[in-house]
Amino acid sequence: MTHPLGLSTATPTAKQIPIDTDARAWSNVLDEVPLFASLSRRQLNKVAAAGRIRRIPPETAIVRAGESGDSLYVILEGEVSIRRRGLRSLSLGRGAFFGELALLDGGPRTATVVATQPVLAFTLTQSRFLKLLNDESAIAVAVLKELAGRLRAVQATA
Repeated sequence: MTHPLGLSTATPTAKQIPIDTDARAWSNVLDEVPLFASLSRRQLNKVAAAGRIRRIPPETAIVRAGESGDSLYVILEGEVSIRRRGLRSLSLGRGAFFGELALLDGGPRTATVVATQPVLAFTLTQSRFLKLLNDESAIAVAVLKELAGRLRAVQATA
């Protein structure tokens, strides 16, 4: 069976995952990410064009807790394990994202994230993100609203 973006739905190895460099194809996946869900198609295309696609083999640490961060990751295919000291591991798959705080402050990572299978990820660095926000204030407002909603949800459960 074929994936809507032309990717195989069989469990591929990292080398077998085809990479579509067309930003519009990835903007369809970014549309599923809560951080970008309220953006227009034009804005999603701009976000997609600002990022890069990265292949990550299984059992690779993508980020490590305590290290400084400067990139957001959106899982396009595959699965990762989020590992935080003292907490149960959490698995994330297609459409999930991590590293959004690094886009804002470049501070230390709060978790270690390990690919549990071949991963195809969209990455967006802090410098490219800040340039994008500078150029497109509507994107900045949408991202801030999403982050505020997430903060409220955390505070409600604390």
